[in-house]
Amino acid sequence: MKPRTFTRVAAYGICIRDDEVLLARALGGRHESAHWTLPGGGVEHGEDPYDAVVREVEEETGFRVAVERMVGVGTRLRHDSWGGRGGTDVHHVGIYYTVQIIGGSLRHEVGGSTDFAAWVPLAEVPNLRRAVLLETGLRLAAETPVDGHVPPIPVDGLLHY
Repeated sequence: MKPRTFTRVAAYGICIRDDEVLLARALGGRHESAHWTLPGGGVEHGEDPYDAVVREVEEETGFRVAVERMVGVGTRLRHDSWGGRGGTDVHHVGIYYTVQIIGGSLRHEVGGSTDFAAWVPLAEVPNLRRAVLLETGLRLAAETPVDGHVPPIPVDGLLHY
């Protein structure tokens, strides 16, 4: 049976200060374990991604943020076994923004897709179990490519979908 298809659009905030990055710990899905990610998430129907990143960062970290700029768009494909016979081919489209804190205080999300928020030294990120979207966002922020695109990052080791 042919897999179903699903497209998910999400917006992510990249907040770096004093050589640390603001991260959220994702709880993981049915087949994943907890891992670190950029704060952000799904754009709701009718919502502007710009507004979504502001909402998501506050939900997951407690900080109110202002968008500085969009740094790029990244996509990734994966096959999930959910969705019935044949599973589901999921196309993730991530829109990445650099953001600056304008208020609030660090707190952990309760009852959401993440359970912990923290400032993590950039030098420690390679040693974390983390989502590939974190790597994509950090690369976009560091390289600021004119076309807003970085080549796909291989998923292996501590990197996963």
